[in-house]
Amino acid sequence: MTIGLDKQKKLHFDLSNVGLRAHATAAGLLQLCMELRRAGVLDDDAVERIKGAIACDIEVSAPRSVATPQFRRDIKARLDRLFAGEEKVGCADALAFGGGTGDESGHQGHA
Repeated sequence: MTIGLDKQKKLHFDLSNVGLRAHATAAGLLQLCMELRRAGVLDDDAVERIKGAIACDIEVSAPRSVATPQFRRDIKARLDRLFAGEEKVGCADALAFGGGTGDESGHQGHA
């Protein structure tokens, strides 16, 4: 299930207005997904849809000059690493502004 761009923008705005903090929310969502996957509640397709929804929201909030096909691939690669447990939730500055080099070591945070 995917939602249109207008609905995605509204969702982004609504989530921002609720005051959700990105790191805390991302860490909680990531942990919840891993727990539900281990319990057999979420299958691979469900996790892919969740990552797709996250990637869409990141893309919606990015400046037009940054929202390129490569930016989308970078987002997807980072989400894949996060959901695989290979990377911790951390600073997204390099990714958010298109400066991702693949070396996020200086931007690691605690999940």
